[in-house]
Amino acid sequence: MTVYFIGAGPGAADLITVRGARTLAACRVCLYAGSLVPRELLAECPPDARLVDTAQLDLDEITAELVRAHEQGQDVARLHSGDPSVFSAVAEQMRRLDAAGVPYEVVPGVPAFAAAAAALKRELTVPTVGQTVVLTRVAHSATAMPEGEDLATLGRSGALIVLHLAARYVDRVVEELLPHYGADCPAAVVAYASRPEEVVLRGTLDEIAAKVTEAGILRTAVIMVGRTLGAEQFRDSHLYSPERERHVC
Repeated sequence: MTVYFIGAGPGAADLITVRGARTLAACRVCLYAGSLVPRELLAECPPDARLVDTAQLDLDEITAELVRAHEQGQDVARLHSGDPSVFSAVAEQMRRLDAAGVPYEVVPGVPAFAAAAAALKRELTVPTVGQTVVLTRVAHSATAMPEGEDLATLGRSGALIVLHLAARYVDRVVEELLPHYGADCPAAVVAYASRPEEVVLRGTLDEIAAKVTEAGILRTAVIMVGRTLGAEQFRDSHLYSPERERHVC
């Protein structure tokens, strides 16, 4: 049978995709991280589905659950917060399933940065201001960053930077980005995006760290730094320009 890696979305239970909800409803086994996935989503599972909270399981134990369900002829929903393509740790699970000969598919989800942008009511790419978004994180004791992907290097582009898993390191983020973005650059932090307890902080780069500390935000947050967050004076997109050449097919 098949393992389905399903993006559960950023937090709100109704931000799972239609395909994700339908797939979840068809699987007899569901593995989910209890600390990250809203429990309301589990109501989408069949009434007699076997539910496995992976919060206390290591990678080998999770893989064993997936392989066992496959051997028993059961489809498996593997719920991941956000979208599986970004900071989801599905790559190492896929590698193990490939070795075990277990088929799998991926169902995309709404990523945290998209939910954060919605909370800020901002388009992250603005004509003539910024057309590039860098999704990254900071190095810490658990996982080092590859060479050339440190904030000082990435910051030289001046592109909008979106940092996951970095709220507790916000002071370091500010220190490394200040030389490239300037103290007055717009910055924002969105914690628990799309959830009832959502927190939205706005400010400039030189003041955002103090706001994060005051709010007591340590995790489940996205940090954004870039000029598009405060852009007001910019040219309209060429997409809807009356001067754009139109082709009749």
